[in-house]
Order: sequence, then C-alpha cells, then structure tokens
Amino acid sequence: MFTGLIQTIGRIDAIKADPDGSGARLTIAARDWDHRPNPGDSICISGCCLTLVGEARLDGGSISMDFDVIAESLAKTKLGDLGEGSAVNLEPSCTPNSLLGGHIVQGHVEGVGVVVDVSTDDGYAVTIRPPAELMPCITPKGSVTIDGISLTIAGVDVDAGTFWVALIPTTLRDTTIGETKVGDRVNLETDIMARTVVHYLKNYSDGAS
Repeated sequence: MFTGLIQTIGRIDAIKADPDGSGARLTIAARDWDHRPNPGDSICISGCCLTLVGEARLDGGSISMDFDVIAESLAKTKLGDLGEGSAVNLEPSCTPNSLLGGHIVQGHVEGVGVVVDVSTDDGYAVTIRPPAELMPCITPKGSVTIDGISLTIAGVDVDAGTFWVALIPTTLRDTTIGETKVGDRVNLETDIMARTVVHYLKNYSDGAS
C-alpha cells in the first residue's frame, strides 16, 4: 500500500526486453534518495506497484534499482510508453507508522487517461480524459492517483467525460506532472472507497436488505 506522496523523481537508465516477449526489465536510478530498499520490496513507479529485483546498487549519490515488468503491465499502463531517460515518480510502500498524508493507494493502475488541457490562467490546472468506465468513480473533491501522485479532484465534467486537478508549486516541482503536456498519457487509479461503493451499487444493490 502507498499514500501517493512522491518521495523523489527517478530516471529510467535502461530497458531490456525479454527475448520471449513476456515483458521487460527496467533499471531506474534516483539521486539524493535516502530510502534503501531491500530485494523484494514494493516500489510505486509512476502509479505502478513493482517489485525490486535483487539488491539496489549505490553509486556515489545515486541509487540504481531493477524491476521486472510483465507484458500486460507494459500494455495497460504508460510504462510501455517510456524510454531511456524518462522521468518517473517514486514512492516506497508505507509502514504502520507512516503518515497517511495522501490517501490509500494500491499501486494498481486501472486505466490510462489522456491530458486534454493544461491551463495556467488562474493557477495551474490539468484536465484529463480517463477511460469512460472510470468516470463513475471520479468524484468532485474526492481523491485520484495520477502517475502515482495523490491529488484532489477539483471538478468533473460528466458530459465531456473529463476531470481536472489544480496543482500547487510544490507538486509541480517535486513530481513529473509539471512536465505534462496536452496529449500525454497518464496512469490513473481511482479512490478505493469510491470504487467499492460504485461496484456495490452497480452489482448488488437491487433487492438488498
């Protein structure tokens, strides 16, 4: 489990595709990150929960980590869009004594949205069109995870099938969302509580006592 509070930005150093097409190994480097993961630890990579393969390697002020990604994850998240040098948001899994400053994030990407507008007219706002099936779980003033970042939904346009988030300077500086442009794809995970309610009402509410 994660909180959606990004600790640092990493860069993809290498992508090595499996010869049989079953996936790829990502090597990600992060500078000035004091977290020291152990083999098998879960790290949220731009919203995707991945498992550290082997030991993390230290090189001066940089830590280098390997992750195996299956073909389904590459196809159904934006990880398949990334290349060497791409920036990724990093967050280790939380512990029982972690501050839950964001919201409960599973690291299970539900779909990939598309950025349709970036506005700086009145603050900084990003508008996203998610897959249609996610819209019922996106609630004004509720929570959403965008590329692993816990954000509050500023507004929803049901007719247009979009929602937008307002961003503060700290988020723009300390995560990858400050580099987002119109047309970019982003990993999305809706709030687990909203998702549970929608699932129940859709599948079990008729005749419920």
